Amino acid sequence: MSRSGEHLKDEGSKTQVVIAGAVAGLIARFVIAPLDVVKIRLQLQTHSLSDPLSQQDLKGSPIYKGTLPTLRHILRDEGITGLWKGNIPAELMYVAYSAIQFTTYRSVTLGLQSAFGEHRLPAAAESFIAGASAGAVSTTATYPLDLLRTRFAAQGRERIYTSLAASIREIAKNEGPRGFFQGLGAGVGQIIPYMGIFFATYETLRKPMSSLQLPFGSGEAMAGVLASLVSKTAVFPLDLVRKRLQVQGPTRAKYVHKNIPVYKGVIRTLQSILKKEGTRGLYRGLTVSLFKAAPASAVTMWTYERVLRVMMDMEVAKTE
Repeated sequence: MSRSGEHLKDEGSKTQVVIAGAVAGLIARFVIAPLDVVKIRLQLQTHSLSDPLSQQDLKGSPIYKGTLPTLRHILRDEGITGLWKGNIPAELMYVAYSAIQFTTYRSVTLGLQSAFGEHRLPAAAESFIAGASAGAVSTTATYPLDLLRTRFAAQGRERIYTSLAASIREIAKNEGPRGFFQGLGAGVGQIIPYMGIFFATYETLRKPMSSLQLPFGSGEAMAGVLASLVSKTAVFPLDLVRKRLQVQGPTRAKYVHKNIPVYKGVIRTLQSILKKEGTRGLYRGLTVSLFKAAPASAVTMWTYERVLRVMMDMEVAKTE
């Protein structure tokens, strides 16, 4: 028997889920865009702030120290538009990603419920499998847009790509189809445990927290925040490796950080960072990432459920 009405995944038609997921992703992305740019800049910064630096080491790269100083640095050097660099491919990615994610999550969950019948999997296991599957599918499908978002956000005052169309043409010409998928292994390796942990934690917390009256939002939003913090911290090193691999190629030395080393492969990149930057090097940008993840997940889940509920209410009103 289906637990319809008790879980997010069982509510709404497929079309309603797609629309709600897309709207949630669009709004969440715009809200957190500046923090995303800061995170990427910090993740690509290879030099340690505790070591003596020479201009030869930096090769003209800026020195970012913390979230707020980095925000001020970008505003001063690149203007307010610098905080939304890469927003167009990111918006396209978030809309597509959210729609594919929620649709796949719903489909896999209903498939598991149908396959196991009365011998249902535990809710946490069911959510983990569905979340991991949704993450892997949506990450792979939207990865070229993720790579473009990173490359645009990594640009300083020097413009490497003049437009989204130009960037696609140049990567296709100079790097081939594989150029759009650099770092995909880290992306999928990151997103499978991330989404599994996120949805398992969210589904565990959502019901007991839904009745809480919080001054800054619903209990559902708070469940999304906590789930995001736990899962984001767990897989952050792979997120950093993905960013370092995404800017590899003929334009590597032209980004705002001009001293990014040559990396090849997820494991070798992890080993290189550990050797040259230490364990702390794997967590550059974690603080702003957590600040970013919390509002992003809260806005996404809150918007998704509200938009879905409005559409379902409108559907009921039409049939009455």
